[in-house]
Amino acid sequence: MSGVERHRGRHPADEELFAAEAAPVLRVAVEELSWLMSRGYARNSAVKLVGDRHELRERQRLAAGRAACADAAREGRAQRQLLAEALRGRGVMVDGFNLLVSLEAALSGGVLLRCRDGCVRDMSSVHGSYHAVAETDAAVVLAGSRLAELGAASVHWLLDKPVSNSGRLAARLRELAEQHGWPWTVDTVFNPDAELIAARDVVVVSSDAVVIDGAPCWYNLAADLILGGRCGQPWVVDLGEVH
Repeated sequence: MSGVERHRGRHPADEELFAAEAAPVLRVAVEELSWLMSRGYARNSAVKLVGDRHELRERQRLAAGRAACADAAREGRAQRQLLAEALRGRGVMVDGFNLLVSLEAALSGGVLLRCRDGCVRDMSSVHGSYHAVAETDAAVVLAGSRLAELGAASVHWLLDKPVSNSGRLAARLRELAEQHGWPWTVDTVFNPDAELIAARDVVVVSSDAVVIDGAPCWYNLAADLILGGRCGQPWVVDLGEVH
């Protein structure tokens, strides 16, 4: 892909904000935030309350908000999450940017969060514009190889059409699928979340909370690859439970 940036790496302050000594406070913040959300507190007000209590910086508050979830949400996601063997012979629908950005961050040394629901989430955001990085092709191949290994019968990638360069990424996904003989289709659509939630008779791949709360079943592919040792030695901050 042309116009490739170097990496999807770390924020300059991340070494300090997510240092080993910061993790215990962040885990407590996630536990408290999850407790409040489980009792009906709005996420934004709960993040402010917990963030102020622990004097968290803005990026740490963002991390806590991504890692936390209400008890009911965690239980519902666990009930609908499939094991790896359940993908064999099934069609798969992939939340494209959601998966690729996390894998790009893993491969380029960015901060990753092991969240309370077992998902691994990154600290990046496309903000309406996506630019490929040096690790993009490797991230695609990692995902494709694992889906093929798991025996997925077909894979349908969805990309956000309003995000710039989505068409270019779609073309690259098709090229790599053809090179590897993978049974993929790739579409750019205006609202991938809605299509993923409405999908039936397929397994959804995403770690987006809205998607996995609404989809009938889902597979945690990013965590499979990142925690399963297929991305080298990624920087994962464990915010799942208080230790």
